[in-house]
This record gives sequence, C-alpha cells and structure tokens, in this order.
Amino acid sequence: MADPVSWFLIERGWRVVGSDGSELGTVEETLGDSNLDIFDGLTVGGGLLGKPRYVPAELVDGIVEGTVRLSVGKDGFEQLERHEEPPPQETIRPD
Repeated sequence: MADPVSWFLIERGWRVVGSDGSELGTVEETLGDSNLDIFDGLTVGGGLLGKPRYVPAELVDGIVEGTVRLSVGKDGFEQLERHEEPPPQETIRPD
C-alpha cells in the first residue's frame, strides 16, 4: 500500500475512487489556500458527458500518489452538487 501524501501534491488527472471501490472520475481542480494550508475540496470530472462535481474536503478519506479516496460511494458522489464555473468578473472604472 502506498504512503499517504499531502493535498498539496494532488494533480489534475488523478483518479478519484469511492468508499465502495467505484471509479468516480478524475481530479480537475484542487481548491484551497496553499499559503494558509487550507484545503477546501476538489472538482471531480466524470468523463466527457458528465458535469464536474464539487467534493468538499470533509469527504476526502485518503490521498496517495495518483489516487484520492472518498468517504462516500458512487451513490453519495452522485448526490453532490455540480460544479459551476463562476461568471467572468469585470472591473468598472470611473471615466
């Protein structure tokens, strides 16, 4: 069995598996503040047609090189919110 690693090492494309052993998708983005060592969660994509889902840090059960394991199985994962990209921001400057 591989040794656990820090959330700082998680990379795009790592496998995400459920507590029931199901393949849930791959990491698309790691969310957090590395300066303060605050891990918020992950965005997990489920393939070409699947919308990415947001996985809060509380549901991450373990991290080893190349794989993130969740504390929920496939059914729990499918109940998670879909991750929506925030709208682009504009800065309005006075003339």
